[in-house]
Amino acid sequence: MAEERKYESLLRMRMSAKDAHYGGELVDGAHMVHLFGDVATELLIQIDGDEGLFCAYDNVEFLAPTYAGDYIEAYGYIDRIGNTSRHMVFEARKVIVSRKDISPSAADVLEEPIIVARASGTCVTPKECKRVFQD
Repeated sequence: MAEERKYESLLRMRMSAKDAHYGGELVDGAHMVHLFGDVATELLIQIDGDEGLFCAYDNVEFLAPTYAGDYIEAYGYIDRIGNTSRHMVFEARKVIVSRKDISPSAADVLEEPIIVARASGTCVTPKECKRVFQD
C-alpha cells in the first residue's frame, strides 16, 4: 500500500518556445529547478501559511531532455519536518511529448511518464511567520 503524504503538490505546465534556451528547442535544466521552487512554495503555504525561504538543495539530477511543447508535471512532498525546517523531495516528469516530426502542433500523451529531473532540499519558515502548522 502506498504511503499517504499529508503535504504534497503537483503542478503541470507546457514548456513553451520562450522556455527553450538551446538549439533544437531544448529547455534548460534550470527551468526544472524553478518549477521545484514553485512546488516548494506551495508546500510551505500548505504547512505554514507562509511562502518561507528555500535554503539549499542537497541533490539535483537531470535525467532526460525537455523540449518546447512538452508537458511537465513537477511534483513534490515534505518528507521531514523540523522546528522551522521542512525537507522536501521533488520529481519532474514529462507526460506529453511534442511531435513536431509529424506536424508543428502534434503531440502524444505518454503511457508512462519520463522522469526528467529529481531533487531534494530544505526550506525554512521563520517561527514568527508560521500561521498553520503547530509544532
